[in-house]
Amino acid sequence: MMWFTADLHLGDTNILHDMDRPFDSVEKMNRKVIDAINECVAVDDRLYILGDFTYRLPLAEAVRLRERIACQNVTLIRGNHDGDWEDPDVPQIWEDVRDYLEIAPGYAKGHRLVLSHYPMLSWNGKARGAIMLHGHIHLTYGANIPREHQYGQTRIVNCYERFTLDLPDKPDPRRHSLIERWKQFNRTGHF
Repeated sequence: MMWFTADLHLGDTNILHDMDRPFDSVEKMNRKVIDAINECVAVDDRLYILGDFTYRLPLAEAVRLRERIACQNVTLIRGNHDGDWEDPDVPQIWEDVRDYLEIAPGYAKGHRLVLSHYPMLSWNGKARGAIMLHGHIHLTYGANIPREHQYGQTRIVNCYERFTLDLPDKPDPRRHSLIERWKQFNRTGHF
């Protein structure tokens, strides 16, 4: 199974109050976030972290936190707070490190997935139903804008919040512009 998360910001004391994370301490946040991942993601599953794994942590501490994640197949899509994990002197704790990644249609029920830390208004295959997953923006959208529909086909995956990317068996061939989708949302409250 494939799992996606982003913006864990492990070790980030500011994120507790800036983003209203419900933890008393950064240590408790680190533990709860990793426990939540291990609760869902099996050792042989595939986990994609869409950036900002840690924030201002010493390398040894970041390595220790990564090693607490049981999943062995973890790809880091580098975010603005991620260091140079490709340096040969850095422990190789990731299966892969990328700035951007496309997952071919054969691996996600026929859908192409485009992975980046940063949101994009356009991406490869968008007009043919490719789905973009990203993090970075840290907004609390409230009840009016569903987190997983911020940019039409874009899905936002932020930290300890979980959702299932429920893909239909075949890609939807219909093409909707962003404006059409917002018009639909304004009429019905749903994308």
